[in-house]
Amino acid sequence: MVKKSNHITWHHSSVTKADRHVLNGHKSCVLWFTGLSGSGKSTLANAVDQALFQRGIHSYVLDGDNVRHGLNRDLQFNKEDRSENIRRIGEVAKLFVDSGQIVSAAFISPYLADRQLVRNMFEPGEFIEIYLNCPIQVCEDRDPKGLYEKARKGEIPEFTGISSPYEIPKHPEIIIESHRESIEEAVHKIITYLEDRKIL
Repeated sequence: MVKKSNHITWHHSSVTKADRHVLNGHKSCVLWFTGLSGSGKSTLANAVDQALFQRGIHSYVLDGDNVRHGLNRDLQFNKEDRSENIRRIGEVAKLFVDSGQIVSAAFISPYLADRQLVRNMFEPGEFIEIYLNCPIQVCEDRDPKGLYEKARKGEIPEFTGISSPYEIPKHPEIIIESHRESIEEAVHKIITYLEDRKIL
């Protein structure tokens, strides 16, 4: 772990998060999509983002694969690097929330401790964990990237659900049965949650 320097100071912005909420006409938060590979995280995150965009909401999607192309391209898939991957994403998501946006983060994020670490970065109500509960058999049947097949052949070590664990969320804000609920139903459930909590 890199040691934090003692010679840096936090500078507070002259424009606050609350100021941005007033300007935007909505509050900000992170929608944290978690679940097995193939459970539909990226698909649902982008569908929610599209729904928010159509309503004029300031939003953005952080996708696991996309982030590993740039910011986190130095990280592997062992437990330590997975944790660092999620920590970095949490910090990026926090910046988006501070800027007044609703950010959708679509990451397997298999470990309870890592998700709790990110939750602790946010104020109460700003971290909304969305668990895509989908049986591994369904995810494997979908296998949109061909990853399960490679994992079964031993070509991908430490693959979540096969050779590496996925720790199910204990108290997620929203559960999506992605093998039973349509994209439209899932989007409606999430948007309704945001409306009920006066985020929208």
